[in-house]
Amino acid sequence: MHNLTMVSAAASYQPIQEQESLRALKDLIEQPEKYETWFERYAGGLMMRIAFGKTIVTGEEEVLKRILNVVHTVERVASPGAYLVDTVRSLMYLPEFLAPFKREARKLHAEELDLFRGLQNDVRNSKGGGENFTSKFLEGQEKSGLSDDEGAYVVGTLFEAGAGTTSAALMSFLLALIVHPDTMRKLQEEVDTVVGKKRMPTFDDMANLPRVRAVVKETLRWRPVTAGGVPHQLVKDDIYEVEGKKYFIRAGSNVHANQWAIHRDPALYPKPEDFIPERWLEPEWPTFREPLDVYPNLQNYSAFGFGRRICPGMNVAERSLNILVARIAWACDIGGVDGWDYSAYRYTKGFNVQPERFLFRLKPREGREVIVKDEYEILWPELLRQARK
Repeated sequence: MHNLTMVSAAASYQPIQEQESLRALKDLIEQPEKYETWFERYAGGLMMRIAFGKTIVTGEEEVLKRILNVVHTVERVASPGAYLVDTVRSLMYLPEFLAPFKREARKLHAEELDLFRGLQNDVRNSKGGGENFTSKFLEGQEKSGLSDDEGAYVVGTLFEAGAGTTSAALMSFLLALIVHPDTMRKLQEEVDTVVGKKRMPTFDDMANLPRVRAVVKETLRWRPVTAGGVPHQLVKDDIYEVEGKKYFIRAGSNVHANQWAIHRDPALYPKPEDFIPERWLEPEWPTFREPLDVYPNLQNYSAFGFGRRICPGMNVAERSLNILVARIAWACDIGGVDGWDYSAYRYTKGFNVQPERFLFRLKPREGREVIVKDEYEILWPELLRQARK
C-alpha cells in the first residue's frame, strides 16, 4: 500500500484527479441538487481509474454499484457494537449454525473477494487501461510474495478507504461554506488573486493557495469523517493518564482514538466548535506552521489515524480534496436556502459519517461556467469514447 500511495506515487495520479474534478464540477454546476451523486462518482470514479484502470462513464455501472455497496457494508459492520459479539466475545466460540453473524461474514467475504478478484482478472487480461494499482501489484507480485487474494484485498481496501471518505468530506465542506459564508468569500478572494478569471485552478497553483488547504484541513477537524476513530488492539499493557487520573488498559483491549474529542481539545484548537481556517494560517493560533507554501497540509494529521497504522491513502485523498475545493470556490457561489436550519448536527450514523441531505443554492460565477464547459468538451468526450470500447 505504501508503494502505491507514497508522496511520489500520489503525485503521478494528479492528471486523473484534475480530469475527474473537472467532470464533477461541470455536473455540480448543472445539477447541484445531485451533489451526493457527483461527489460519490468523483471519489469512486477516481479510485476506479487509479486502482483498476476503469473509467466510469455514467455512474450507474454495475461494477461501481457493487463496489460502493461493499464500501457501505464495511462502514456498517465496522461500527462499534454493530454485532453482539463485539461486546460478548465468548459468542465467537459458537458453531456457525448457531452464529448468524458468522454466516453473514462468510457470505460478505465471498461477495467481496469475487468482486476484487474479478477486477484484478480484468487488469490481468488487459481490460484495464494503463498503469494502475492492480497492474503494479501484478508486475511485482513475485517479489512481494503476495497471493492473488491478498493482492486483490490490498487494492480493494484502498478503494474502500478512498471512496466513501473523500465524498463525505466534500459534503461537509459544502455545509461549512453555507454555515460560514465569510469562509466562502475569503476562499474566492484567494483563488481569484492567484488564478484569475480565465482559467481553472490546477495543482501547479496549490503551493500558492494556503487558504484552500486550510479550509480542507479545517473541514476534517470540524466534522471528522471517522468521528469515533478506527479500533486498534493493544499489543502490550498500557497506562493512559487524563486529568490527573491513570487508567490501566490490558494488552488485547480494543481502543478507539476518539477523533471527535481530539479535534475539540481547546488547548490545541481554541473555539473548537467554530469553523476557523485561520487557525492554520495565522501565528497567534497554536496550530500555525510555516512556510505557507508547504503548510497547512494533511501529512500525519490525526484525521487519518496515527503511527504505522495511519491511513496509507492520505496523500491521494489530500490532493483529491484540494483540487475540487479550489475549483468549486473558483467557479461557484454557494449559499443557504431560507427556512433551512443548518446549525443542527444532522449526520448519518455509522463508522464513517456524512451530513444528511441538505438544500442549498449554487450559481456559477460570471463567465466561469463557459470555461468549465469548454474544458470539459475538449477532454471528456474522447475519454468516454475510449472507456466505452
